[in-house]
Amino acid sequence: MTDWAARIGWVVGLALFVALVYWLMREGWKWRGTLQGDLPELPVAPDDPGPAQLSLSGRYHGSTTAGQWLDRIVAHGLGTRSRVELTLTDAGLDVVRPGATDFFIPAGAVREARLDKGIAGKVLTEGGLLIVTWAHGEKLIDSGFRSDRAAEHNEWADALTSMIETNSTEGAER
Repeated sequence: MTDWAARIGWVVGLALFVALVYWLMREGWKWRGTLQGDLPELPVAPDDPGPAQLSLSGRYHGSTTAGQWLDRIVAHGLGTRSRVELTLTDAGLDVVRPGATDFFIPAGAVREARLDKGIAGKVLTEGGLLIVTWAHGEKLIDSGFRSDRAAEHNEWADALTSMIETNSTEGAER
């Protein structure tokens, strides 16, 4: 004979526990966003950024504090994973994310481009992520991208590194 009252009680108790855990996770996410409230608004793409040098379709896996691959940044939607369309122009890197906040990384703000294996919430094989380090306000940020065609990562890292070198030599000449 089954004691249905006890079974239903356990199921309801477990459901309430799971709901509590999800609510606490949501509150933690909101609290992290509040703590990162000093981060300035994200830049938007200029009206005429120039011709596209490279474009990429893939996934945006999030942003972290530079050098701290587990310190996710959630302010201004930077923590939201999404599909992404990246476009590299002379003006910078245009990050278009359907269903999430788009942003623009000016060419002068890009500090480094490298291939890596992980960023908060995503770990892949070595070289599976394109990590772009950029300055935003007083903070250095690592943003992780994965192309639908992983073979493109090296080309992107080389192009971004070339852009950084060009911008640093132009700044030195002034």
